[in-house]
Amino acid sequence: MTIEITNKSGELVPTDQVRALLTQSLVQLKLNPECEVNLVFVDENEMTELHIKWMDEPGPTDVLSFPMDMPAAPGDAVTLGDIVIAPTVAAHQAATAGHSAEHEIFILAAHGLLHILGYNHANKEDEKVMFDLQEDLVKNWQASA
Repeated sequence: MTIEITNKSGELVPTDQVRALLTQSLVQLKLNPECEVNLVFVDENEMTELHIKWMDEPGPTDVLSFPMDMPAAPGDAVTLGDIVIAPTVAAHQAATAGHSAEHEIFILAAHGLLHILGYNHANKEDEKVMFDLQEDLVKNWQASA
């Protein structure tokens, strides 16, 4: 399993823990252990540029996902895609939610992974499925750590 993490944000981020979370999540989701995921932490300026370019929305966001390949058959090894997280945006959200910035980053990493796997939250039913699964991924990883 290849999980490449790059930190261009200038912030301290829990790269080892995020890698462990994503690794366990891929196993829990029954994906081939040879699948690849790239995660990049960026500052708010770069996230704003990406948000405008790809979503045509102003300002920074917390997480963006860029799917690449979907397994054609169960067990296929593919490059799943890229996840981009802005740690400073995550920190602001964490303060509002009443938990740590690290926990928010874990939630966003799981959220981004689910997006590159095709999950979305366009309606209430899909949102419930996706948000329950992202919480489950984080809780299972924390319980095993």
